[in-house]
Amino acid sequence: MDKLKGRDFIAVNDFDQEELRYLLDYAIRLKAETKEGKENHLLRCKTLGMIFQKSSTRTRVSFEVGMWQLGGYALFLSAQDLQIGRGEPIKDTARVLSRYLDGIMIRTFDHGEVEELAAFADIPVINGLTDLLHPCQAMADLQTILEHKKRLEGLKLAYVGDGNNVAHSLLLACSKMGINVAVATPKGYEPHIDIVAAAKLNAEQSGVQVLLTADAKEAVKGADVVYTDVWASMGQEAEHLARVRAFEAYQLNNELLKNANSEAIVMHCLPAHRGEEISADVLEGRQSVVFDQAENRLHAQKAILAALL
Repeated sequence: MDKLKGRDFIAVNDFDQEELRYLLDYAIRLKAETKEGKENHLLRCKTLGMIFQKSSTRTRVSFEVGMWQLGGYALFLSAQDLQIGRGEPIKDTARVLSRYLDGIMIRTFDHGEVEELAAFADIPVINGLTDLLHPCQAMADLQTILEHKKRLEGLKLAYVGDGNNVAHSLLLACSKMGINVAVATPKGYEPHIDIVAAAKLNAEQSGVQVLLTADAKEAVKGADVVYTDVWASMGQEAEHLARVRAFEAYQLNNELLKNANSEAIVMHCLPAHRGEEISADVLEGRQSVVFDQAENRLHAQKAILAALL
């Protein structure tokens, strides 16, 4: 799809349903070809700069391997490697890196940093995660759902836990792609009001429902997909004990899972804290697809890289 070339990937809501479905189908095709041993050096001689203000396992490995599989090169740039951490304006870094690289992936705290980087860069900028959004994870999640359920439209996804960046991107992605989405959070931990408003607008256009509730059982009732994430994200370690108390009724365990469809799949973006947000038996159970999700970060991101770069 030529109209994707050169664009940024900051939020799933920046793309229409047709474009997102193209990326999902592309990811599934690239995954199949990789498993068949076919080489797709679509990004030969292309270089991706990877800026990490937040550490990562899945994001770094999947982007680095993805670029290698596509015939390109990924350059790891930690906060200590860049002048951003020593006072250089982001707009200057963006313009300098644009002279060296073909694309930038950034994983950071402040979403505004990604938007500023994209505004001043002359090359595609990919959001590898911010405190507000995690769009690449949402694309891998949609791919996983599509592979297991053979469709997206008309399904119901229930998210139980913190109204964080993962919840935000799921709200936007599901509502955009015709999936009913229910989010259960304790009072005070709800998703951002602007994200909810955008998701509800998507839902009106795609004919689905967006539900926000404090009742985990209500959210999970009849769900085809049940999703959770850690209760304390990176940077919230000091709040851990308070969050454990606030979220104790929101653990994804077998008792809660009984409220979903019998063939519901269980999702978690990892890393997981067994015994906190999810019980060990559910994470390791027959309905769990969490490691399929993790694998699909590689293929969803390869599709994004190939389409944009």
